[in-house]
Amino acid sequence: MGYASLSSGVIARIMNGDDVTKPVLQILAIKKINSNADAERYRILISDGKYFNSYAMLASQLNEMQHRGQLDEFTIVQLDKYVTSMVGKEGAGKRVLIISELTVLNAGAEVKEKIGEPVTYETAAKQDLVAKAAPPVVAKKEPTQTKTNNNNNNNITLNASINAGMTHPISSLSPYQNKWVIKARVTSKTGIRTWSNPRGEGKLFSMDLMDESGEIRATAFKEQCDKFYDMIQVDSVYFFSKCQLKPANKQFSQLDNAYEMTFTGETAVQLCEDADDGGIPDIKYNLVPISEVSGMENKAAVDTIGICKEVGELQAFTSRTTNKEFKKRDLTLVDMSNSAISLTLWGDDAVNFDGHVQPVILVKGTRINEFNGGKSLSLGGGSIMKINPDIPEAHKLRGWFDNGGGDNIANMVSARTGGGSFSTEWMTFKDARARNLGAGDKPDYFQCKAVVHIVKQENAFYRACPQSDCNKKVVDEGNDQYRCERCNALYPNFKYRLLVNMSVGDWTSNRWVTCFNETGEQLLKHTSQEVGEALENDPAKAEEIFSALNFTSHIFKLRCKNEVYGDMTRNKLTVQSVVPLNYKEYNRHLLKELQELTGIGSSSN
Repeated sequence: MGYASLSSGVIARIMNGDDVTKPVLQILAIKKINSNADAERYRILISDGKYFNSYAMLASQLNEMQHRGQLDEFTIVQLDKYVTSMVGKEGAGKRVLIISELTVLNAGAEVKEKIGEPVTYETAAKQDLVAKAAPPVVAKKEPTQTKTNNNNNNNITLNASINAGMTHPISSLSPYQNKWVIKARVTSKTGIRTWSNPRGEGKLFSMDLMDESGEIRATAFKEQCDKFYDMIQVDSVYFFSKCQLKPANKQFSQLDNAYEMTFTGETAVQLCEDADDGGIPDIKYNLVPISEVSGMENKAAVDTIGICKEVGELQAFTSRTTNKEFKKRDLTLVDMSNSAISLTLWGDDAVNFDGHVQPVILVKGTRINEFNGGKSLSLGGGSIMKINPDIPEAHKLRGWFDNGGGDNIANMVSARTGGGSFSTEWMTFKDARARNLGAGDKPDYFQCKAVVHIVKQENAFYRACPQSDCNKKVVDEGNDQYRCERCNALYPNFKYRLLVNMSVGDWTSNRWVTCFNETGEQLLKHTSQEVGEALENDPAKAEEIFSALNFTSHIFKLRCKNEVYGDMTRNKLTVQSVVPLNYKEYNRHLLKELQELTGIGSSSN
């Protein structure tokens, strides 16, 4: 026949704890064992031609192969990576084979038959091994002793399970099991959170655990929170037992598991000090360039890495609803995509952060927030932040930044650019005047398509305080020192801030509008530092920058408010955001207006 030869007799060795490299086996049957889409699992009957094993499962990452029909009956596969774990009570448990990586050697449609006459390995293999004076079915090797971290009687059971190799895969846990031990890596840990309601008050923290078979969320409350919070560290491997299992609350956990764990008074946790983590996978990061965050969905989780270029001051504020005080700090991250984004730290992370050395920051599972078109990141519960991680991406980023790579950041992902959302009311300049916008107590907002006619270079910038959280205009003391009245401090330098006035027009009228720093940089396609230096030192360069903006079309979102100057009241327009003209979206808007004006093509006709 033209198909691969099976590794005869290896199933008994594998299930007795032997390490067999890339065995070749045949799938005899495959069955879905959980109808819950959030925890889809497949159990397979697998054979080596001599023995078969019905206690085998696919790791969830292989589900897609089953969906594509690659693991049909009689398929011959090579197991590239697998582990075995005990499921059930000590002394009476079943050893389960969990397959995490495999290669299809021959499709089932090609083989078309069962190879050999395999029998169950539990009895036949046992007799065969005894006849050959082989080691017993349950390996008796002595593992490395582990350190006990919490002194209670539950550790006796925990140690007995560890020493007997009786660990269970996370995917096998359910509320119907009482005695189990899992060996898992902590992939994330929240800070301690407190709550208070009519039923009482308390504290908690949560963590995400991962092994070869899957992930699960675990939460410790009150006394358990105090007991385990300092002990449990992200990226370390522990043994866990005696936790309560319950259906997962998907509002707080997005893990692919139908259940979650709660620590109880009987919970035992023990650090795994073996040099070999026993097949527990490392934390993996799906790092996304900062420039791509702008195209991702609001509230999505993302992994990214960047240099902390700027550090904001620690801010404290009180919630209006709970009167609880919160502390936060905003950082600016930059990366090799020449993009920058704001990252918000909360609580102790914000208080303890020291960014004066401009470290490399890696974040995993951080949430994307969108406001007025700009995207920012927030380090919330379940997120991971690593400072100066020892990975190739971090070393490459550090070399780029130290050689001036962060000096010319062109893409400000967190800049507000919401004018293109088509949610603000469309209006012409003529209509805005006719409706007397801006005359009320609060400003009015509208958006329009307009062409830039004139851009003033005079007074297009001012010298501002160099502190990242202060934009106050400085006073030149005349001795190469600049005073900031707000900070009450002298500085040897300053930063440029844009204040650009320009005339824009639509088909009905022209208006003068004011652009502040972020929108000015976006329109001029240069940083405020570049524009300020050109205006002061290189008039030809400045003329080139400003003239490039003339006669370009954009969609402007404008703030309209009457302001009093002396005895005069002026209607002032300020650019809130600006986006390039999207002809497809704009034409859709025009067609909608035509339908409303004429009634042609509307749903009422």
